[in-house]
Parts: sequence; structure tokens; C-alpha cells
Amino acid sequence: MKTGVVFPQTEIGADPAAVRDYAQAAEELGYAHLMVYDHVLGADTSHHADWQGSYTSESMFHEPFVLFGYLAGITTKLEMVTAVLILGQRQTALVAKQAAEVDLLTGGRLRLGVGVGWNHVEYEALNQEFGNRGRRYAEQINLLREFWTKDVVNFEGQYHKVDHAGVNPQPVQRPIPIWMGAGARANPVPTDRVLKRVARLADGWFPQMQPGDGAKETVERLRIFASEAGRDAAQIGMEPRINLADGNPEFWQGQARAWQELGATHVSINTMRAGLNSPQDHINAIQQFKEVVG
Repeated sequence: MKTGVVFPQTEIGADPAAVRDYAQAAEELGYAHLMVYDHVLGADTSHHADWQGSYTSESMFHEPFVLFGYLAGITTKLEMVTAVLILGQRQTALVAKQAAEVDLLTGGRLRLGVGVGWNHVEYEALNQEFGNRGRRYAEQINLLREFWTKDVVNFEGQYHKVDHAGVNPQPVQRPIPIWMGAGARANPVPTDRVLKRVARLADGWFPQMQPGDGAKETVERLRIFASEAGRDAAQIGMEPRINLADGNPEFWQGQARAWQELGATHVSINTMRAGLNSPQDHINAIQQFKEVVG
């Protein structure tokens, strides 16, 4: 089971040196990958009285592809992971281009996690339809793989048309692995519809639940759906997260063991919302986690 870190998006700050120090520390500590959350915009909740989202205009988010371009030049082994990029609010061809470039510049170190998102204000500002984002999702994923495996694409779907055009340069990985988010903080156990989509389309998935939240039953459902889709569930990766704030080192060890027994291929440590006050505090936290969990 590979171990990674969740880049502390909302707490790392805007100093490029802090971003560099954190990423290089994670690599030097032996972490396999760095996971980045994604939001382009945050809503000013004083103008959205019914706001229920986790993040607002006060929440800082570094843009994943630009961040990865920066990290490509200052790391050598660390895999770059989005978990998740809100695919539905972006132009598919542009995502294909940006992801291919990151994969090229990192020497094949990109894993693209995608999701449909929840922020309708963000969708509106990016001039993308919020109501049909789920229906567009599968078509977007299929088109991304077309762009990454063919020099020239001729595609006509319900939502996209590409008339003999292609991405150049191509990525190192053809195609780049696509993983999917599954579940949400408020409703961590994914529905059958979501799991069937993972089983049908994804190279891997990111559960939001904890081992005690029906994880065993959920993993079994995914195996059944993968079999129904003609796929081997063992070939579908799984990466849960362990939250530093949820417990002590013994708890972290127990969580890691439980997920490994459930078949997780990766696990990451999230140090946000743990009361840490500086980038160095986050570095110290991932060092402690590495010493305890390995």
C-alpha cells in the first residue's frame, strides 16, 4: 500500500517557498504521492444565505495544474494526484491538454482524480451547466482517453464534438490514469449509481468513508459491479484518507491496517483541520505520520 500526503491547500499559505519546502519534504520523507484538492472560486457567503458548502471565498486553493507545473521542476519522484479535479466545470479538451503537459513535464507522474463537484456558484462563474454535470461526466472521461491515446481525434457525443483535432505534445502515460471521487463528507457511503460508474469507467477511486462506515460492504458492492461490467475489481485502485485530527498515532496505525485489509492500494494523510498553525507544522505532522505508519 503506497502512502501519500494531502497537500494542505487551505492552510499552506501563498508563499512559494512554503509550497516548495512542503513538497520536497514529502518526497524526502519517502512519500509516494502528493494529493491536491480543487476549487477555482469560492463563494462569498454573505451573498448566499443558504450556503452549505465546506469552502468559501475565504478558503485558499492553489490551482492544481499550475501547481503541478511548478512542482515538476523541483521534485523527481513524487506522483502528482488530483482528488478531485471538478471535471464538469472545465472544458474537456483543455483538461486533456493541461493534464498531458503535466504528465510530460513530470515524466509520467500524474494521476488524475476527477469528480462532479457540488459548488453551483463556481459552475455558473465558469459558464458550465450545473444540472447536467453527472450526465456529462462519463462522456468527458471517454473523450479524455481519446485525446491521450490518439494523435488525432474525431468524436461526436451528446455534449462534445471534436472534428479531427489532437493534443500535442502527448502525455508519457497513454492514457493517464483516471480515478474517481465517491461519496461526500455529508454522505460518505457512495450510492450504487456512483459505484457502478467507478466500476465501469475508473482506474481507481477515493472513498470518503471510514472503515467503520460500511466500508467492507461498499467494497464488496464495487466488486460485484465490476464483475457485472466485465472488469476485474482487483485492477481498480482504492485510496482512502486518514485525518490527522481524528485520533492519535495508535488510531492512525489502526486505520491504515483496516484499509489495507479492505484492499486499499494507496492511503494518504490529511493534516488540515488539525489546528496546525504553519507550513512547518504540517511538515512535522507528515514526518510523525511516516514514522508511525511507514
